[in-house]
Amino acid sequence: MPSTILCDVAIVGGGLAGSLIALALHAARPDIDVRVIEGGEAFGGHHLWSFFGADVVKAHRPLIAPLVAHAWPDYDVRFPAHARTLDQAYYTVRSERLDAHVRATLPAMALMTGRKVLACSATAVVLADGDRVEARGVIDARGPGDLSTLECGWQKFVGQELSVSAGHGVARPVVMDATVEQLDGYRFVYLLPFSADTLLVEDTYYSDTPDLDRAVIRDRIGDYARATGWTVGNPLREEHGVLPVVLGGDFEAYWRSTGKVAKAGARAGLFHPTTGYSLPDAVRFAHLIAGADDLSGAALHELTHAHAARAWRARKFYRMLDLMLFRAADPAERYRVLERFYTLRPGLVSRFYAARSTTLDKMRVLAGKPPVPIGRAIHALKDAS
Repeated sequence: MPSTILCDVAIVGGGLAGSLIALALHAARPDIDVRVIEGGEAFGGHHLWSFFGADVVKAHRPLIAPLVAHAWPDYDVRFPAHARTLDQAYYTVRSERLDAHVRATLPAMALMTGRKVLACSATAVVLADGDRVEARGVIDARGPGDLSTLECGWQKFVGQELSVSAGHGVARPVVMDATVEQLDGYRFVYLLPFSADTLLVEDTYYSDTPDLDRAVIRDRIGDYARATGWTVGNPLREEHGVLPVVLGGDFEAYWRSTGKVAKAGARAGLFHPTTGYSLPDAVRFAHLIAGADDLSGAALHELTHAHAARAWRARKFYRMLDLMLFRAADPAERYRVLERFYTLRPGLVSRFYAARSTTLDKMRVLAGKPPVPIGRAIHALKDAS
């Protein structure tokens, strides 16, 4: 017989953003009854999330530290004209570790996995099995809203974790290896060495279309491994994705597309417009919710909308750069934009990834002759105004 579950806060979606909110609320206010409603059987799904050390401020690190599965003190980039090691920490979170930590930390009654959601409002969630959750406030963290309200390019990828006989010899993460053949826009390979003989090899594209031919990209990963001299077996795991690279659009229409309910993560538009990285925003947002005085549905909607709208306004510079990348550069020449960017100072690079670029940073990024045709650059800048 259907039942009604009462609680203080219901979080719809147990991915990274939703799980971090629940963990932050529990740490700050353990007396609050929180429920995390997830359609799958595991929190976090089947994903890896990575971030740079400067992405998370010191005060927020205790929230994410238990989830870190791999850490490195520096990382590499490789381009046709230069290669570089940047002395900046890099971290990776595994969904399996997120799931285990959520289950070990939150009360059992808070964990509602395998529960499909039919609809939610600011104060209620209707489940497919007939049950209903009534809360002081609901936060919807189920993934993107209507992306047709935004102007997007696409970052798409297939990643495989491989076991390499006799070891792979990769000393540190390679965030971008753009020495590969340029196909379907800006292409690079991303490497994460987990141990001496296992690593992630991810083939990534900044493309004009969201089409992802996984079979073709799997073959390219195999070609890359062979060209590097690795002998590999079947993949240990595989992940794929298509992420929006936001060039512009109507933020308010995007927000309205998922109803008048508090939102988190991609549903709130909280991801870096250029890189698609969502973890830094998810950590900041979780602390914002944990510090809220009023957890009612109306107050949470106002709080989350205001936070997301501020982020949208503050990140106009990154959307402008995305326009330059996608509208001014020929697809096969897009790598030159990133190649030039990685000649800049390490501090500027780290602030860029953290979406905290200073005015001087922005001037430095735009200074000099752009690595794209001048006429197209001017046209793209006009589009961004």
